[in-house]
Amino acid sequence: MAAFKLARTTCAAIGANFKDLIGLTFESITSDDDSVCFNGKRSFMLVHDQDCCEIVYLADVTGDLSDLVGLPILMAEEAINPVEADHTVEGTWTFYKLATSKGYVTLRFLGTSNGYYSESVSFYESIEE
Repeated sequence: MAAFKLARTTCAAIGANFKDLIGLTFESITSDDDSVCFNGKRSFMLVHDQDCCEIVYLADVTGDLSDLVGLPILMAEEAINPVEADHTVEGTWTFYKLATSKGYVTLRFLGTSNGYYSESVSFYESIEE
C-alpha cells in the first residue's frame, strides 16, 4: 500500500489500472509539475514514486482538464515510448490519453535517469483506512 497527498492530506492508496477510469465521473481534476489528481466518489492519482537520481515530471497537458469533469470517462489509455538520448542518460515518455463526450486530453510525463532508476509513473486509487 502506498500513500499520496490530496489537498495536503495524506491518503492510503493502492495500485490501480489506468483503464479503471473508464465509466467514472469526476468532480475535479487537478495537476501540478509532477502529479495529476482525479477527485470524485473514487479518487485516483498519477505520480512518480521518487527514488534517488531520476527526474520524472508532467511535461505537458494537451487539451482542457475541465473537459473531463462532470461527464463519464469514455477513453483511458497509456502509451510508453523511449526517449532518444546519449549513452549516459535514458528516458521515457509516458502518455495518458483521456476522453469524455466533451473533449480529449493527453497528459505527457517525461522521465530521465542514468538507466538504473525507474522513470515510470504510478497510478493509485485512494482508499479509506
